[in-house]
Amino acid sequence: MDVNGTVAKGFEPVRDAFVRNFDTLGDRGAAVAVYRDGHKVVDLWGGTKDVDGTAPWERGTAQVVRSATKGVAAAALLLLHQRGQLDLDAPVGHYWPEFKAQGKERVLVRHVLNHRAGLPVLDRPLTPQEALDPLRGPEALAGQALAWEPGTDHGYHALTYGWLVDELVRRVTGQGTGQWLASQITGPLGLDLWLGLPESEAYRVGRVGRVEGAEPTGGLRARPKRSVTEAYEDPASLTRRAFAAISPFPDQNDPAYRATALPATNAMATADGLARFYATLIGDTVGAGGLFTRLFTPETVELARAEESAGPDRVLVVGTRFGLGYMLHGSASPLLTPGSFGHPGRGGALGFADPETGIAFGYVTNGFRKTVTADPRAQGLVRAVRGVLGL
Repeated sequence: MDVNGTVAKGFEPVRDAFVRNFDTLGDRGAAVAVYRDGHKVVDLWGGTKDVDGTAPWERGTAQVVRSATKGVAAAALLLLHQRGQLDLDAPVGHYWPEFKAQGKERVLVRHVLNHRAGLPVLDRPLTPQEALDPLRGPEALAGQALAWEPGTDHGYHALTYGWLVDELVRRVTGQGTGQWLASQITGPLGLDLWLGLPESEAYRVGRVGRVEGAEPTGGLRARPKRSVTEAYEDPASLTRRAFAAISPFPDQNDPAYRATALPATNAMATADGLARFYATLIGDTVGAGGLFTRLFTPETVELARAEESAGPDRVLVVGTRFGLGYMLHGSASPLLTPGSFGHPGRGGALGFADPETGIAFGYVTNGFRKTVTADPRAQGLVRAVRGVLGL
């Protein structure tokens, strides 16, 4: 396998782990980027641009990052709060009056971000065509009844999270989340990261698909618990229904899907775009355009990573930990240290920041495995970074 790119002195074990992903874990095309204290120390890519193709992955190749999108979208609400435009403890209905129907007056903005809103499912799932209309998801949620009393429990809002965030951003700013991020964050920073892929950048995004690979030895559970498997197989479970809020799920290679902004699932990013996004949340960064000032104040970083939800997840059926908009380090989604915050994408992608070490990490792939929150390829790379730092 020809691996391209560079690693700073001392970070060679990350390159070794990246090569192993191709040799034993089924990667067809992928990239990883790591920043330390705002400077890029790992920038690697290899394989093919398309999971089923032969054209090489190039510098600047991007892929859909699935639920790693959620961490990007969360920055919109936290920055609006930081700027005094959004109150995290206000009812969602304060900004979105139609949302109050069906007894949802007690759902707070905070509950949207910490997965305690009680709205992980839709009684009538959207069709793929309906999901491409940015108004249909919020309309469905406005009329949806609660699955549990807001704030009393948590469960992963796999798809509904995106519509909740998007409508809040729209009500506060007049723009959808993708437009707002492009004007306020990704555009000014020059990030190769899009929520709603512009036609001019479509050539950079590869085809994605399922891949298989040998199971890793040690460290990670190779097979899910029976309770988890049963939850995904039961059509009536919150698990199955949460992931089927759009049914059937759209073709992720469809240009129309990629051009639509779904803030739970379909950001397109390079590994560098995802890593530098997180690097700039926690500190100043050096990019192609020069020096960029950090986005989050220290207080906002603490909001992102202070534990809001922990324990058995009513949707994922394992123990999960969430801050405001971000997954936190834990057995279900290991990051770098207990102080890390970020978000995985189902089947592969991962982005996170670790303020104590100054590390920001981004991994993207065109080959999706059957993992939900802890892909063995991303985890191998994280362990390599941990080893480099002596953690």
